[in-house]
Amino acid sequence: MKLATFNINGIKARIEALPAWLSEAKPDVVCLQEIKSVDEAFPREVFEDMGYRVETHGMKSFNGVAILSKLPLEDVARGLPGDDSDEQARWIEATVIGTRAVRVCGLYLPNGNPAPGPKYDYKLAWMARMEARVRALLATEEPVVFCGDYNVIPQAEDAAKPAAWAEDALFLPETRAAFRRIVNLGLTDAFRAVNQNAGHYSFWDYQAGAWERNNGIRIDHLLLSPQCADLLSDCRIDKAVRGLEKPSDHVPVWIELDA
Repeated sequence: MKLATFNINGIKARIEALPAWLSEAKPDVVCLQEIKSVDEAFPREVFEDMGYRVETHGMKSFNGVAILSKLPLEDVARGLPGDDSDEQARWIEATVIGTRAVRVCGLYLPNGNPAPGPKYDYKLAWMARMEARVRALLATEEPVVFCGDYNVIPQAEDAAKPAAWAEDALFLPETRAAFRRIVNLGLTDAFRAVNQNAGHYSFWDYQAGAWERNNGIRIDHLLLSPQCADLLSDCRIDKAVRGLEKPSDHVPVWIELDA
């Protein structure tokens, strides 16, 4: 099972680039973030014609997540539990039926800037809710993947210029501590399980020649339950996608599972 996460920064803007990448990379399952579309307006036919089942959790103009799968999906759920008043579309999960069933949670974690402030408070509260959901899913002792745009730079080696992010919500000590609390429940950072070197990024800003200077950060992560980590055979970042025509500011990150 080849499973990818990709913040596409607007499905309308990426309506040519995304199918092109899908045709080349041939993932079985893709979790998308920032589709920026209501469910009814998502161009599902484009992806259904490519053999993907499409499940979305969208909202107008902002946020929005989706799962595309060539494999059967069961028990699709939308929204992160823990706050019934939260109307932001940032979480979708489903069970993918391969040779083994894998629970896949696609997420778009809040940015949190400016910090301090209400947006940062929302980010930390959202991470606390995610921690509770991770605990609940780990208790099932089944393979689970938590993947998406975390808006978290876990460590200094995950940024080309870490000092430039010192006051940013993505790299504040409280953010990284909340991320560690989630990981320390027993999750494996799939990319770091395969590659421990610095200099690998999944996001480059559109401004100030960030891509040309390789001034990037690694904020798109796939965290695996112990049962899922046992199935991991590879994890890669498709960096070259950032240099193609009309790119997102993120690139796909994918894993291969023996499932």
